[in-house]
Amino acid sequence: MSILTDDMKRTVNTERLAFVATVCPDGTPNVRPIGTLKGWDDDHLIFACIRSAGAIRNLAENPAIEITVVDPFVRKGYRFKGTASAHTEGTTFEEGVSLYTDRGFFEAPHLIQAIVRVRVEEAEPLISPAYARPVSEADVAEHWRAHYENLLRWNPPKRTPDDEPT
Repeated sequence: MSILTDDMKRTVNTERLAFVATVCPDGTPNVRPIGTLKGWDDDHLIFACIRSAGAIRNLAENPAIEITVVDPFVRKGYRFKGTASAHTEGTTFEEGVSLYTDRGFFEAPHLIQAIVRVRVEEAEPLISPAYARPVSEADVAEHWRAHYENLLRWNPPKRTPDDEPT
């Protein structure tokens, strides 16, 4: 039986921001945002390491990984736990780079340092505390849509070199 449901795959393949946690050699967590998370098959996810040399080193020593991905409007998503391997060459690397190239990331062959393949061992839904009170998904989405529209209307002052801290 596959671990990834259709909704998990849809969420992973449509959201543009996820967070990946690996374990540093000293045992502390290393959390990084990634924008390349994709479904690989019914039990695996992949992502491209573009500026993640630390994550690649961490996975070489400890393959434990956790990934979260959340729809920022409805405030629902998933947490995935599993083991990962970083591929810098070979079939998995080549197939992964090809996947990103086929999806329009034409710089993939030049920018991707590694393809990380994650065997998902546990998956669970994430739901915002906003749903602890009686509220619909549409109401939550409208609230956050309005929030982001307000942010887009905000026009921060332009910074100049004189504004930089010394």
